[in-house]
Amino acid sequence: MPSQMKLTAITLDCADPEALAEFYRQATGLGLHPRSDGDFAGLTRADGLFIGFQRVDDYQPPRWPEQSVPQQIHLDFAVENLGEAEALLLELGATKPEQQPGADKWRVLIDPAGHPFCLTEDRVRGATSRADLAG
Repeated sequence: MPSQMKLTAITLDCADPEALAEFYRQATGLGLHPRSDGDFAGLTRADGLFIGFQRVDDYQPPRWPEQSVPQQIHLDFAVENLGEAEALLLELGATKPEQQPGADKWRVLIDPAGHPFCLTEDRVRGATSRADLAG
């Protein structure tokens, strides 16, 4: 693997790029990319990371936890307060599936386009993912 390889972008398929970008913009505070349009929208972070959302005809959202339509992508977000973050994201349009395998370690939510993502509370200094917290 090249030592200079740097992650610069993540792109999610969806039916409505602008709506999904707005959900993640409100959830993360990232800025809307100026070249966003009806078929593609993006968010940017100061260090250059780009999260894109692209329109896919006949988009089928993932079916989590089953795999009849695979996850396609899975994002993890570290938050200061799990309950507060969950409440905000549900208000913004996320949904919470009944199956919650992380118990009190993380929460699985589903974004408005059907992509599952996890929230983790940083209980262990530097923990930023489910794998870190599962120990």
